[in-house]
Amino acid sequence: MKGLSMENLLLTTESAKRLYHDYAKRMPILDYHNHLNPEAIAANHQFSNITEMWLNGDHYKWRALRWLGVEERLITGDASDKEKFMAWATCVPRMIGNPLFHWTQLELERCFDIQKPLNEHTAEEIWNRCNERLHEPRLRAAGILDAFQVKVACTTDDPVDNLAAHQQIARNPQGTAKVIPAFRPDRALDITHEDFADYIQKLAQSAGLSIHTYNDLLQALQSRIDFFHDQGCRLSDHGFGIFPYKKASEKEASGIFSKALGGGKLSLEEEQKYRTFTLLMLGRMYHARGWAMQLHIGAIRNNNERMFKQLGRDAGYDSILDYHLAAALNGFLSELDRDGQLPKTIVYSLYSSHYEMIATTLGNFQSADAEGKMQLGAAWWFHDQKEGMLKQLTALSSMGLISTFVGMLTDSRSFMSFPRHEYFRRVLCRLLGQWMEEGELPMDYTWIGGTVQDICYTNAERYFQMS
Repeated sequence: MKGLSMENLLLTTESAKRLYHDYAKRMPILDYHNHLNPEAIAANHQFSNITEMWLNGDHYKWRALRWLGVEERLITGDASDKEKFMAWATCVPRMIGNPLFHWTQLELERCFDIQKPLNEHTAEEIWNRCNERLHEPRLRAAGILDAFQVKVACTTDDPVDNLAAHQQIARNPQGTAKVIPAFRPDRALDITHEDFADYIQKLAQSAGLSIHTYNDLLQALQSRIDFFHDQGCRLSDHGFGIFPYKKASEKEASGIFSKALGGGKLSLEEEQKYRTFTLLMLGRMYHARGWAMQLHIGAIRNNNERMFKQLGRDAGYDSILDYHLAAALNGFLSELDRDGQLPKTIVYSLYSSHYEMIATTLGNFQSADAEGKMQLGAAWWFHDQKEGMLKQLTALSSMGLISTFVGMLTDSRSFMSFPRHEYFRRVLCRLLGQWMEEGELPMDYTWIGGTVQDICYTNAERYFQMS
């Protein structure tokens, strides 16, 4: 099987090629949402082999392997790392049309200078070549960030985290990238979870406070926000299936919180009221600190009960949730805006039919507080592929202003995933180049190329103010 040239991948016009190679290609990266392990960065971890670096924890790859009928022992089970790599290599040629096909080649070429296609015939050679090079400083955890010109990487951190790894990185950096925490308080909102009361006690310990009342909870969350802010944090992140919006008073939220701590069973309405009121309070805290708030909406998670019992969360058994969002999102944003406490906000949806609706909703709440204050988030998860990115970019352009977009993120646990920024940049240049070729934009490369550079990096730098 012949290899695929990466030089002009996805660049279908001469204008696209020029925009990418002259303007996008060398821009640095601000990766404002990922799930990298900060402990690995602090220790500048050296990976033992390519499977540890590339396949472990990557549920995108796991789903593809299951689709091809690969045994679970070769995916997440007790097979050796080499056996898992060989299984992956054998399957890659059958992934044509899936972004994994392109990502695989991009990641091997950008990280290891391997231009051969990965398949069952090249697997042994590529396994050996990758493992031989893993001792190089540029392929250790912190070195990879520098190799990809990552200026800022924002990990995803629970409010109870002590952020010791982030403090270690700040004191003794192993590279030039800033590694900054992002505040992810999902467990404080998940009031019906069976471990909610135990989590609240962990939150109390981390804040150095006792939590007996709802007001105590808010004080603890504010304390942790202050702590995260001191460690450089400038954005939060929230994950939802159905986005909650059910108006409630503080008295109602307080009563619901006390009921939950006492072991009482909550109704759906009570759950939604607590989540709504608490999220509004958090939004006001973020606004006061100048943070951005990310809302990831529309995942239905852990759908395979059997495999959830076997492997737990984040194992590749999540799907897209379709439901009506407009009234809840507009109501929530309006309530914060009414009091002048609406933070910069990025809204992602896993249901791509929401894109136009979200863009028009965000247009209701733009203001002079910041350029592009309200953002339609990048094509997320199942949509971070060519067609999904084009759909998101087109909706943003048609219903809003693409020139203010803060661009791509990896949303990944893999240190080899930074070429996703390259993939996005190629798609972006493909779209704008096509518009230039079709006469919808002038053949002014200085202007359009500058817009490309803004979307690739500069807009995010201005928006988050972290670099």
